[in-house]
Amino acid sequence: MTHPSTPHAGAADLTRQRLIRAALELFTTRGYHDTTTAQIAKKAGIAEGTIYRHFASKQHLANELYRAAQRWAAKVIQEKSRDPGAGTARAQLTAVAHGLVEGAAQETAIVKLGFLESLAPVLDDESRKVARDFRLGLEALIAQAKAEGSVKPGAAEVWAAVWLGVVTLVIDRVSAKEWPETHAGVKLALDGAWDAIAAGRA
Repeated sequence: MTHPSTPHAGAADLTRQRLIRAALELFTTRGYHDTTTAQIAKKAGIAEGTIYRHFASKQHLANELYRAAQRWAAKVIQEKSRDPGAGTARAQLTAVAHGLVEGAAQETAIVKLGFLESLAPVLDDESRKVARDFRLGLEALIAQAKAEGSVKPGAAEVWAAVWLGVVTLVIDRVSAKEWPETHAGVKLALDGAWDAIAAGRA
């Protein structure tokens, strides 16, 4: 937290926020590789050199934003899966999916950057670790459901990837404003995500 008696720190923080907003918009509309630091600076209304007072490089900036998205997603899993009202494994996963979809509607750019941008080649070790933490949280939820007999036998990481692949389709549609959160396709896809991993009924 910036102390109120340090105006320069406050101004620096505001500049950083402008940079983050500008980078998010450009990375998720033009793409990471087609965005330059000059474009980010122009959109943020600052000199290009100012970027380097806050971030070592464009790659560093992208990694910071990616980590924020993945940490948010991991928090969604923690909060929704711990909710005592969630009940069954299916209800828990549906709650997680709705949390991610809600984020796609409300914080579109950060969710797009974390789930829809192809950033793998520029991710650093810390970003890969944060992404792994999110996947492990999801896999733990799937493994628990498998232990209860509600998810098919097999590797939890495979079923987590299948489930997330379908949910990512919804995130894509909602973040692109093609579907509102209430669109029939949202429920259809989330039901499909569960059906793809659910243990068959005897």
